[in-house]
Amino acid sequence: MITQGVQLTGRCDACRGTASCDVGQFFDHGMLCWGIEGRCLDCPNAWCEQDSGPVTPENIRQALLQAHGAARLRLSGGVHNLVPVLRALRNARELSLGEARAQAAELAETGLGGTLVEMEILAVHLRGRAIAVSIEPAA
Repeated sequence: MITQGVQLTGRCDACRGTASCDVGQFFDHGMLCWGIEGRCLDCPNAWCEQDSGPVTPENIRQALLQAHGAARLRLSGGVHNLVPVLRALRNARELSLGEARAQAAELAETGLGGTLVEMEILAVHLRGRAIAVSIEPAA
């Protein structure tokens, strides 16, 4: 399992006290998953939410990107046929053909950026189609 998380603090919705919240993304059994678990330090209020799908809520993504920085997925070798890349991107991210073409072009030129978990999932899909890729910190 590939995971990435961060602990945040904020205000409790119930008492306006201090709330501690763990947010994260993880790759489990071939799926992108995300979760939030929090509790108030001043009252009994607590919550937990978890879901999966091709898109993580933007507030979780931004917290991870701010805490850990972005990762960049790049093609490691020359790809002469982008059809396997398009198929892998469409399968991993549930993209339209036009969206997949745009992301394939970006991948071939500068690489795709996102959270480490998102890039690792794409790498698994691409490697499954014999496409060599590497992941590095985004500059």
